Amino acid sequence: MTLQKRNFIIILVSNFLVSGTITMIMPFLSLYIETFGDFSDAYVQRWAGLIFGATFVSAFIMSPIWGRIADKYGFKPILLINALGISTFIFLMGFVDNVVSFFFLRLAMGVVTGFIPTSLAFISSQTAKHEAGKTLGTLQMGSVSGTLFGPVFGGLLADSFGFSYAFIISSVAIFIAAFIVLFGIKEKKREKKDLDHVYTRSTIIRSILSHRLMLNVMIITALIQIGNFSIQPLLSLYVAELTGAKEVAFLAGLTFSAAGVGNLLFARKWGQLGDDLGYEKVLTALLIMTFIFIIPQALVTSLWQLVILRLLFGIAVGGLIPITTAIIRREAPVDIQGEVLGYNTSFRFFGNILGPTFGGIVSGFIGISSVFYVTAFLFLVAVVSLYFTRKKPVQDFEDVLQEEELLHPHS
Repeated sequence: MTLQKRNFIIILVSNFLVSGTITMIMPFLSLYIETFGDFSDAYVQRWAGLIFGATFVSAFIMSPIWGRIADKYGFKPILLINALGISTFIFLMGFVDNVVSFFFLRLAMGVVTGFIPTSLAFISSQTAKHEAGKTLGTLQMGSVSGTLFGPVFGGLLADSFGFSYAFIISSVAIFIAAFIVLFGIKEKKREKKDLDHVYTRSTIIRSILSHRLMLNVMIITALIQIGNFSIQPLLSLYVAELTGAKEVAFLAGLTFSAAGVGNLLFARKWGQLGDDLGYEKVLTALLIMTFIFIIPQALVTSLWQLVILRLLFGIAVGGLIPITTAIIRREAPVDIQGEVLGYNTSFRFFGNILGPTFGGIVSGFIGISSVFYVTAFLFLVAVVSLYFTRKKPVQDFEDVLQEEELLHPHS
């Protein structure tokens, strides 16, 4: 087995463990808060939203910082710091007895919630540009599988062993991921040349904002998460409208997971098509498909229709992350790739934060079904923006970096 293949398999397994553990709290978050005292439903729901979102807030800030450190010192140390940090904070969550402590532990965990994006950057750095889409699409299967099965395992652990033990067992799973990364991963150190240029953080940020394609890709990354998370808090209510069944929570979970299944089945294929046909072409096609599959979700009259449309939506969305990551892999110079991918991850976490809030506000004013229409419109805007970007002259990201440095030499 080649070193590259061994690294890939280890990261794939580790991503499954990490993403599963991060999402395992979802089924019993409100129930765990209720064990801290006699609270009203409104109090529990408010804190559940704050505690769930806290991780994304600090992760949004830290992602580019971890990327910059990884560019300088290598990806393996960052993977270890992130895995051990997540393991520690999840372990401590099993012993909290009030919502404030729980909130701050979730906030602190966000500081080290960079394992998945760092692993993407690590594998991307060791992958040839012409096959980045297929490789990153395959890697995504690990994190998506974890996201699908994490809540199920979390619920089973909580029911079988209690909430505290669910956190402890999950912490051990992450520690195992750190262990196999420590002894299994071998990172090829990139030889630093004397002529290698070090760009400042402000230069990189301005260059991303000035590079039409790069900025488009990062906005699309945020849209993916807004599209996924805007309906998530409302899905159980929407399912309840469509069916009179008592198992609304289970059916809502099943409906939400349908998108993950579609994602899992086709992520690798879309990445491969991007390698063969061109990333921009496939990205445009996927955005159009996403737009087409979102709108009918607002018009369904029964649950089976919604499940099928969520599956089709997941099939389309499944290609967006590997394709957007592959574009950044192609455009960004190797020595700043980790940091640029970190900014892309920040856009992703921004979508995680904005999505539930956006969905709640829109549904509050014009109804749950309207969330699908507004989200579809955002994807349509992305299609139009990408179309006009492709019509304009191609920009070389390295040229943009040098131009920005000349314009702002002391920043």
